[in-house]
Amino acid sequence: MQQYILFDDSAWGKLLPLTFTRPVSEIRIGILTIREKWEKYLETEFSFLTQDYLSEKYPLKTGSSNTFINGSVLPNVALSQAIKSLQPGECLKHESVLIAYNSVQSQKEVPSDLSAFKNVIEFSESFLKIDHPWQIFSNNRVALTADFELLTKGRKTAPLSNTNRVSGAENIFLEEGAKVEFSIINATTGPVYIGKDAEIMEGSIVRGPFALCEGSALKMGAKIYGPTTIGP
Repeated sequence: MQQYILFDDSAWGKLLPLTFTRPVSEIRIGILTIREKWEKYLETEFSFLTQDYLSEKYPLKTGSSNTFINGSVLPNVALSQAIKSLQPGECLKHESVLIAYNSVQSQKEVPSDLSAFKNVIEFSESFLKIDHPWQIFSNNRVALTADFELLTKGRKTAPLSNTNRVSGAENIFLEEGAKVEFSIINATTGPVYIGKDAEIMEGSIVRGPFALCEGSALKMGAKIYGPTTIGP
């Protein structure tokens, strides 16, 4: 059975203290966590190859065929296709970064020597990788915009109340149960995503890109400048 695993590389140590309690792939950037992004792109669930003390909460599950993906790398279409095509014994890299590899073995350590692979494939297209805490914020606009397109493609937004004053309505998406009343929303500067059961209270002023994730709230009179993400 094919298994997909997100592994931590040296970015885990550079992202402390955020990663003291989680693998790198559990960091949220944009709307989704890195793991959630990969699950959307590859349409499968993931397990983790992380620090020993985190493995009880974030276990490793292996099978007869295993695809290991760098948990600090954000997915895109080209990257996902390249990873899907990996055969056993092959790895995908970009310069010195090991992006992914396919193995029939149940490995508990990431190979440090690429000569162990029978075929090393160089990925030449662009992608995002998070190595330092400030990159979560500096790349949030790009990640949020990509997540917005991923989550809303082919879907219809819940209705937005006419009590609001809105610019760029085509870039605003409300999930089921979201509430927005008597607020100003400018989505001409970036998309605005309001998650399930989230609420923007009266008198708030929002400038995109902005994500208010599931169950979260903006209190009355809040002023938000993009790019901003408020987690669930």
